[in-house]
Amino acid sequence: MNNIAIITARGGSKRIPRKNIKIFSGKPMIAYAIQAALDSDIFEEVMVSTDDEEISSIAQKYGASVPFLRSKKNSDDMALTKDVILEVLAEYKKRNIEFENFCCIYPCVPFLTGTILKDAYTKFVASGAEALMPVVRFSYPIQRALKINSDEYIEYREPEFSQARSQDLEPMYHDVGMFYFGNVDSFLENKTLVPSKTTFYTMNELQIQDIDTLDDWKMAELKYRVLNNE
Repeated sequence: MNNIAIITARGGSKRIPRKNIKIFSGKPMIAYAIQAALDSDIFEEVMVSTDDEEISSIAQKYGASVPFLRSKKNSDDMALTKDVILEVLAEYKKRNIEFENFCCIYPCVPFLTGTILKDAYTKFVASGAEALMPVVRFSYPIQRALKINSDEYIEYREPEFSQARSQDLEPMYHDVGMFYFGNVDSFLENKTLVPSKTTFYTMNELQIQDIDTLDDWKMAELKYRVLNNE
């Protein structure tokens, strides 16, 4: 299993300052991502890509490797995940270390577990796909989405589905935004996390939570306490 886990954690979060190392239920937030990767037992290397010395120190304390700091050009608000991964793979190649597969893991994933990663990896390998993305089903049919028109009235975005029964509409899914598996050779060729041959790993609402605002953070804490009987 020649795989690398790349946890992306720059230091410049603005909506929740220092959120990648902010204490969440007794531990720095990034510790959950690191622990999940280590617990999965599918990675030869678990590393954190960061531009921040404090994040680097905490990441290493919890068992991750930080062999180099992220470049300045990939550390601002406009940096793309794919460019961060490309940089990581290139830096390891300079050290004569190459990998078959990678898993990009975002740092604010307190509900991620080693079991989830291992199950997703097993499906990824069995599928023969170039990549895998975790998804969750929309709780309401998006075909019946509403919009506000120029006259400030509500109307259906797709009026042909306005009278359709929910159970008759095709289920739709969205990206969970927790992790992505990818084949290194395919990624280097296509330069995208979602190539044409991307398979999926289905998750449920209890396993996911966007954490972009303080309200999101509070909801995640509440959900975490309920799930862990705290």
